[in-house]
Amino acid sequence: MTPRPQGAADIHIHTTYTDGAPTPSEVVARAIELGLDLIAITDHDSVEGALATAESAGDRLEVVIGEEVSTRQGHVLGLFLTRTVAAGRDVWDTVEEIHALGGLAIPAHPYLVLGGARGVGERGIGLAWDAIEVENGSPGAWLANRRARRARHLWASSETGGSDAHILDAVGTVVTMFPGRSALDLRAAIQSGTTQAMRRRLAPLVAARTLTRSVVRRLSGEADRERATRGMRAARR
Repeated sequence: MTPRPQGAADIHIHTTYTDGAPTPSEVVARAIELGLDLIAITDHDSVEGALATAESAGDRLEVVIGEEVSTRQGHVLGLFLTRTVAAGRDVWDTVEEIHALGGLAIPAHPYLVLGGARGVGERGIGLAWDAIEVENGSPGAWLANRRARRARHLWASSETGGSDAHILDAVGTVVTMFPGRSALDLRAAIQSGTTQAMRRRLAPLVAARTLTRSVVRRLSGEADRERATRGMRAARR
């Protein structure tokens, strides 16, 4: 029997719709250039960037509608969503809502506490996760990634990886490998525990640029303003 081809997906990417630097069209072009089979846009507390990216991609690239939801305990990735999941609630309620929408729930960088990136930590163990993110491309995440890999069996049977790209060059640095090529194949692989998180390329300069951008945004107040805008948008929902 011929083995199925292995697909590569970066399922943790941010755009200009929240705190990312690249536009949806730039992300699409970069993903195609890198030969990725599909991507997920997971902007903070909104699916608007994901919808815009899917529209920009057309039939050139599959885009999974996702969101990185800010819960009281930390960040959660929702994939295969149909609308925005409200921010600011407890993680267990957020996981429940993601599933009610037919989506998959994954703890983002669960052990990371770095700037605005905050995982749910061990409080998330035992919830109905569909997978755990064990490889996150954020600068300084290697210790948190290592801890997530070691504890994976406590969280879920499936693992994922994503670049957590906030700049264009970071897209595709970390991927989730899966049997098949399509978004449906990815979903089936997550649910069957046949995914593999992989760092695709070492990019020290990319990490340095990402970190520099983050520091500049914090010092200039841009990060606080963007979070305040997100909070107001969430309050109106």
